[in-house]
Amino acid sequence: MKSKQLYKGLDQLMDEGVAQLFTLDMNGRRVVGTVGALQYEVIQYRLEHEYGAKCTYENLAAHKACWVEPENPKSDEFIDFKRVKQRYLAKDKQGQLVFLADSEFTIQMTQNKYPSVKLHFTSEFKK
Repeated sequence: MKSKQLYKGLDQLMDEGVAQLFTLDMNGRRVVGTVGALQYEVIQYRLEHEYGAKCTYENLAAHKACWVEPENPKSDEFIDFKRVKQRYLAKDKQGQLVFLADSEFTIQMTQNKYPSVKLHFTSEFKK
């Protein structure tokens, strides 16, 4: 019952634009993406007081969310990208693939190694 309240609260808060919600491909865990730690505390407070769902959170070492757009989803390069980066891949609320990069260096190295996999820094890109 409490998990139902938690998911309902998360969905409504994300619809308000409080933060971004990602679901890790590897294990299905939900990740709430914010600009800073204060937003987590606000979300945690609202979930408890507005939805009756207590929760805790743990930090995930993510520097930036990058929406992924492969030139060819069936290419060997994209398949290798997904294999190598699987720990850092998630889906946003719309089901779009997102790479949760841990640093600017990782983003640069990924762009150099996989030039046909475009990384976007906002979800509003044209396909």
